[in-house]
Amino acid sequence: QVQLVESGGGLVQAGGSLRLSCAASGRTFRNYAMGWFRQAPGKEREFVAAISWSGDNSNYADSVKGRFTVSRDNAKNKVYLQMNNLKPEDTAVYYCAADPLGAGVEYDYWGQGTQVTVSS
Repeated sequence: QVQLVESGGGLVQAGGSLRLSCAASGRTFRNYAMGWFRQAPGKEREFVAAISWSGDNSNYADSVKGRFTVSRDNAKNKVYLQMNNLKPEDTAVYYCAADPLGAGVEYDYWGQGTQVTVSS
C-alpha cells in the first residue's frame, strides 16, 4: 500500500509562485512514476505533469509548459511541483499520484489533494 500526502497549496495572486510537495510512504518509491493532476470546480480531473522513476524524464500539459516544473527526491520519498507565473485558471485541487509499475500510465495511488487558489 502506498500513501501520498500533498502539501504546499494556498492562496496566491496572479503571477505568483507556489511549491507543492507530495510525501510518499513505501520502500519502493524510487520505482514509481509520479504524476500531478488537478481538478477545478465543475471540471474533470486533468493531467498536469509527470516524472519518471529516475527523474530523468518529465512531461507536462501544454497549459503549464514553461511555468511548472516537476522534480523528485528519491532519498526523501518526495515529489515536487514548482509553479511559477500562476494564473487564475490554475485554480484547482492538485493531486499527486503514483504508478508502481513506473510507466506513468496507470496511477493506482492518489493523495487527498491540496487546494491552490489564484486570485486575479
